[in-house]
Amino acid sequence: MTYLDSIMYVVCFASSTIRLYNTDTLSPLDVVINVTGMRLPSDIVVCRHDRQLFVADWPRCIWRVSVDDHSYIKWMTTQFNVRSLSITSRHLLVTSFHRPTVRQYNTTNKQLLCVVKLSQYVKRVNHAVETTHGTFVVCHLGTSQDEWQCAVSELLRFCHILQQYYHTVINAVKNVGRK
Repeated sequence: MTYLDSIMYVVCFASSTIRLYNTDTLSPLDVVINVTGMRLPSDIVVCRHDRQLFVADWPRCIWRVSVDDHSYIKWMTTQFNVRSLSITSRHLLVTSFHRPTVRQYNTTNKQLLCVVKLSQYVKRVNHAVETTHGTFVVCHLGTSQDEWQCAVSELLRFCHILQQYYHTVINAVKNVGRK
């Protein structure tokens, strides 16, 4: 579930509908958003800037739904099983259950911004969020001490640093070639 303004949006597994509730009274509203084609929703988040819902549809799909006119599109089909979603500003974090990774996407153009592969001892990623200082906090199963131990870890965004370094090196090489 997620909420925006005074409306809570709820998805239920094995349902193609998003149910709306009043957050003050928790009473259901007379409006239901039917997303034709959505089969097994597992998570939902809202982008407050764009007033868009993002729904993880098991196993490999993410829907985008407008909270204003209830229009929807299949926003992305993935090559991995989508576990959970979280959103910060215009970044959507997507976790993969069986391949323990966290992917960061731009919500406006679907650009993949970052892929964080977790340590080999991590068996599953349950959820991840981006902090205000640019790190990721990840809830996962499996630690270096015990493969069945649950843990929460904070990860640095090395992918952005490496990406910026890569572009700096490429530009330097191009400039040397021009001289």
